[in-house]
Amino acid sequence: MSAQRLAIFFVLVLILFCSAAAQDFSGLWLVNQLSATAGRTFVSTQTIENDSSSLDPRIHFGNPASFEFNYARRLKTRGIFGVFAELPVAIYPKMDLNTYQNQIPHDIGALFVTPSARVNIFYRDSVSPWVSVGGGYGRFRESSQLNFYNPNPGSTGTNTGVIQFGAGLDVWFWSKWGARFEARDFYSGLPDYDVTTNASRQHNFYVGAGVMHRF
Repeated sequence: MSAQRLAIFFVLVLILFCSAAAQDFSGLWLVNQLSATAGRTFVSTQTIENDSSSLDPRIHFGNPASFEFNYARRLKTRGIFGVFAELPVAIYPKMDLNTYQNQIPHDIGALFVTPSARVNIFYRDSVSPWVSVGGGYGRFRESSQLNFYNPNPGSTGTNTGVIQFGAGLDVWFWSKWGARFEARDFYSGLPDYDVTTNASRQHNFYVGAGVMHRF
């Protein structure tokens, strides 16, 4: 299953779960949150091992358009702090890859689903910074073509575990609507690059902004 189809599936699950939560906990006020943000993902350059023949034996990564969807439920409050369980679902459909020789996939895509715990500071106020940590599942899609020509002889789908670290700022400009600015690191295993690099895992840094709704 492609990363795009998996993303659609998880978004549908989120919608159904949120609807059930709103019915089951209708007596509680404004404990649920939905957010959608858009931004970019950044991956650091990796060096290809045992490749002395290339002028530049490194994999370079594009900075693709990326998206993150999130459902959260407030679990506990204490003073100025609010503790939330959240489910970040992040995707970048296509990240271009480049290296000097014709030996890696043309591009990759990724989906990350990472149940997490989030702590908001000044959660009752209109401006609320937060931090988040969690972990879950990642799925990479590797292109069926190499970066210059010929079919990719390697895998076109890789599953991995993911650790998520995040920080951000929520700004509530209306009673139930707000804006979110966030940065998250989805620390994952590697896609199948068809080569061995100097990394065993990679940081997928997502930076984005978008809208929030609470109910």
